[in-house]
Formats: sequence, C-alpha cells, structure tokens
Amino acid sequence: MFLRNESFDEYIRLYKVVTALIAINLFFYLWTDIFTFLGGREIQLLGVGNNLAIAAGDWWRLITPIFLHGGLAHVAFNSFALFLFGPALEKMLGKGKFLMIYLGTGVLANIVFYVLGDPRVIHLGASGAVFGLFGVYVYMVLVRKDLISNMNSQLIMVIVIIGVVMTFINPGVNIIAHIFGLAAGAVLAPLFLAKVRYEDQFQSRRVHDPDEIGFDPDRWRKKENRKKKIWFYLACGLLAMVTFFFLVDFFLLP
Repeated sequence: MFLRNESFDEYIRLYKVVTALIAINLFFYLWTDIFTFLGGREIQLLGVGNNLAIAAGDWWRLITPIFLHGGLAHVAFNSFALFLFGPALEKMLGKGKFLMIYLGTGVLANIVFYVLGDPRVIHLGASGAVFGLFGVYVYMVLVRKDLISNMNSQLIMVIVIIGVVMTFINPGVNIIAHIFGLAAGAVLAPLFLAKVRYEDQFQSRRVHDPDEIGFDPDRWRKKENRKKKIWFYLACGLLAMVTFFFLVDFFLLP
C-alpha cells in the first residue's frame, strides 16, 4: 500500500494529482527560497497565512499557505509524506475526491488556526493537509478495517503517533494546524469512503485474455504522448497559480 515500486514514468501516469501537488510545492519552494530575485519573496509574503491580513479581507491566505514552505527540510518532509501516503488514497478515492480532501483538510486547519491561533503568527506549509491524509488513514484503521491491512495499520499508527509527538516537541510548529488537520481528515473520511470497497483499489488493473497478443506497436508513441500531456497539465497548473498571485496583487491589494 505504501511501498512504491513503480518507475518514475509509471508513478506520474498513475498518480497525477499527487505528482502535480509535489511539483507545485517544489516550484514555489524554488521560487520563494532560491530564486528570490524573481519576486519570490514578494510572492511568499503575499501567500503566507496571516490572521490579521485574513481579517482585513485577504481570504486567499486560507488556501495559499498549503503550497508554500519555509525551507528545504519543510518542503522535503511534506512532499515525501505526500509521495508515500498520497498514491493509495488517490487510487482509492479517485483524483477529484482525493484533491478535495487534501485541500479541504488543509483549508479547515487554516480556518481553525484563524479562529484560535495567535493573530501575530505567520504560518505556511502543507502539514495541515498532509495530517488530513493521516486522519483518513486513522479512520480506516479504527473503523474501515476492510480497507487496510494489519501491517499497514500498524505502520500508519506509528507514523501518526510520532508525527503528533514531534508536533509538540519541535519549536515553531503550527500545533493547531497539525492536530485539526488530522481531526478534519478523520471527520471527513466517512463521507469520502462511504462507497469505497477493498476491490476498488485494483480496478485499474486490466485483466488480459490469455490468447491476446500483448505487443502494441504504438506503445512508444503513446507513452511519449502521455508524457507531453502530463507536463502540459503541470505547466498549466503552475501558470494558473502564478497568475492567481499576480491578479490578487494587482487588483485586491492596496
């Protein structure tokens, strides 16, 4: 469930949403932390979570912090967690529902921090959304045991416990976002998993006729076309987010 044995191309083809989210995380990390001379610092200031700015009308700050990170270790941890634990849920839920629960738990975590958090604190990162995915797995472990094996249940619970403990130990961690992201995932999980069955995880595997000829003379052309489409969609997504930031900066900020 969590062990990845796909090739790079297979991973991108099978888990398009996870791949796109990781690409966006890395893109904005490079822009805001490395290529700051291209306006990266301004973009980060425009997108970070800021309760005072949200109260003044910067509503987008409930969403944009999910895609911004404060350093290499921060983006590496969240992206690696998404890389490992996102694919199983994307396959189980489908692309649309997976994206909804990822962004939904991240936004809910930011809303709770807006209500309960220190208004002077600036926050950023995908941790609330990542913990939201952990919350879905916790629900599966406790309630939908038919969707997860005992071995994977033990693994995910150990990771969640370590993550929660480290949340309270490490300085500078948004405790509210982590805990309420986890809770949001567990609360929303019944809605998203209601119609999911164990067999759904394997629907994408094609059953071959034993008499069928497996050779496809156009396989390399099809593979190349898939690559082009994937990179096209990733580029469009990144362009849309960059455009969003600049439109907000131009039209909504004084």
